[in-house]
Amino acid sequence: MPRNVTSQNNVIEPSFCKMVEFDIEFNSFISEWRHCAYISNYLARTVSHNRPDSVLYSNLYSSAFNELLEVAFRTRHPAGVLACRVSRDGETDRIELTFPCTPEEQQFYEYAISQTQGAGAQERYLVSLSGDVAPSRDMVLLELAVDYNATLRLEAVDADTVTLVVDLPFGGLAN
Repeated sequence: MPRNVTSQNNVIEPSFCKMVEFDIEFNSFISEWRHCAYISNYLARTVSHNRPDSVLYSNLYSSAFNELLEVAFRTRHPAGVLACRVSRDGETDRIELTFPCTPEEQQFYEYAISQTQGAGAQERYLVSLSGDVAPSRDMVLLELAVDYNATLRLEAVDADTVTLVVDLPFGGLAN
């Protein structure tokens, strides 16, 4: 497998090797809520097959994938494509999730991702857990950063499409 993977912004990242990718018409994806679970379970089993404790990794991946897919699902755009690429660099797996997004939603995601960084992220997350309201999309991203030690960033593909890039350091769990 080639070692050079081109990310959405065409920057070569030689250390990440592509493991699996898919795309689906967004309208088909949002036609059924269960697609989030089906896709996340399949991808989790696929990328976890060669980890020391594949069941543990599969459970963690499935949960993280499902949360990310649900974030995209909630945009509810009738057109476009949902694309996902999973790459690995040693102990870190990268999920690149590309989906349709309005400029207003893009601003929301930029703000939400900024809240996942810095010293106050854990405190913001704990406060959100004690609230009476169900977790929102931004809290889901905060949960990934705090509970999964994920790093997140957003890349604008064009005016109506973004890529959410999430690096998950799951590989060192069994060591």
